[in-house]
Amino acid sequence: MRNRPSRGSIKGMPQVPAITLNNGHTIPQLGFGVFQIKPEETATAVAAALEAGYRHIDTAQMYGNEAGVGQGLRDAGVDRSEVYLTSKLNNSFHRPDDARREFERTLTALGSDYVDLFLIHWPLPTRYDGDFVSTWKVLEEFAADGRARSIGVSNFQVPHLNRLLEETGTVPAVNQIEAHPYFGNGEVREFCRAHGIAVEAWSPIAQGKVITDPQILAIAERLGRTPAQITLRWHLQLGNIVFPKSVSPQRIRENLALFDFELDGDTMAQIAALDEGAAGRIGPDPDVFDWIPA
Repeated sequence: MRNRPSRGSIKGMPQVPAITLNNGHTIPQLGFGVFQIKPEETATAVAAALEAGYRHIDTAQMYGNEAGVGQGLRDAGVDRSEVYLTSKLNNSFHRPDDARREFERTLTALGSDYVDLFLIHWPLPTRYDGDFVSTWKVLEEFAADGRARSIGVSNFQVPHLNRLLEETGTVPAVNQIEAHPYFGNGEVREFCRAHGIAVEAWSPIAQGKVITDPQILAIAERLGRTPAQITLRWHLQLGNIVFPKSVSPQRIRENLALFDFELDGDTMAQIAALDEGAAGRIGPDPDVFDWIPA
């Protein structure tokens, strides 16, 4: 995968690198996430992010704010073709006909006739008779008819990915996984790298835990940056795609200011050494997570 300037760059704004996916499409390496942003606040936050220069928005059916993302895009007056939109399939809708119906609802909520990326949100190996392959084949339909420019997965472990590779004809373009300094998720990241699957890191700043970490604070003070900026820069240099979330206009801008400095090898290693393995995981274990929204 190679980097090249992201589409939709703005004069005077940072030029976000783009990752070339295994199907030839590109994705901006830095985006704006809307997880846990209230539906009624989403349009304002998205519009602020687009005004700041973001051109990649990550949402999901389970977040309940896809319509706010679409409204924010319209409010910002940015052409749809300039913005990379990702959404994800709700855990309640893995059955093929349910997945087809809910994908249509996603397009309607976003106010778009396509998404740039659509993901299976969780593998749910203990649900649906362990069958996430038939769900993946429905996503292949969306890719074939152009309503999803790229398709991928989220929270898939190595055995889950191996099963998709063995039983279907499409390698996921992306795997969105928990990854941050305390849980690097190295085994999954290495598998993805070996098979041409781009890695997106959710909870990239460990739900704010990095902000008070003494080592990251020391690095931030030395470089004149915030702890969040240091951690996000670490992700970018690892090759991860990240989309920090904030409703604060100042933090939205700060999280974009990552391209005028670099971390040296020693600093990268110092942050990587914070990895606690499975003990550092903040979110659920994908091998056993089986939550279905009511």
